[in-house]
Amino acid sequence: MDSGPIRRRLALGLALLTAAGLLAVAAPGQAQAASASCPGRKVRTLPFSTGTVLVYRRGGYVCAVTTTKRPGVKRTMSVSVQARGNRPVVDTGRYAHRAGPVTVHAGRRCVWLKGRVGAGRFSSGWTLC
Repeated sequence: MDSGPIRRRLALGLALLTAAGLLAVAAPGQAQAASASCPGRKVRTLPFSTGTVLVYRRGGYVCAVTTTKRPGVKRTMSVSVQARGNRPVVDTGRYAHRAGPVTVHAGRRCVWLKGRVGAGRFSSGWTLC
């Protein structure tokens, strides 16, 4: 029996698995961290001069993360989500990649989103009504 074709198929399968693993590791850490930190589907991407606020929704919950445009250097970052009629939930600190996630139960109420990276700031006003 000739085992050449079987060996070639096994080698091809192993090469494909290795390539898929390398692509997963080489993907931008910022995008992986943001998507892994908030459950639900992304409903808004709100860019500003020094970063981006990513907003996710699942059921009646709204989750937000602020990411920087230049990851790697620690700087003051914050993210805030406030459901109308409630106090804001805030995460502030010195981070290299992202601030958050912060989650609130909004139900069907509007939310106010804020993000900050260094000197750049973002404030949405009441949205997702």
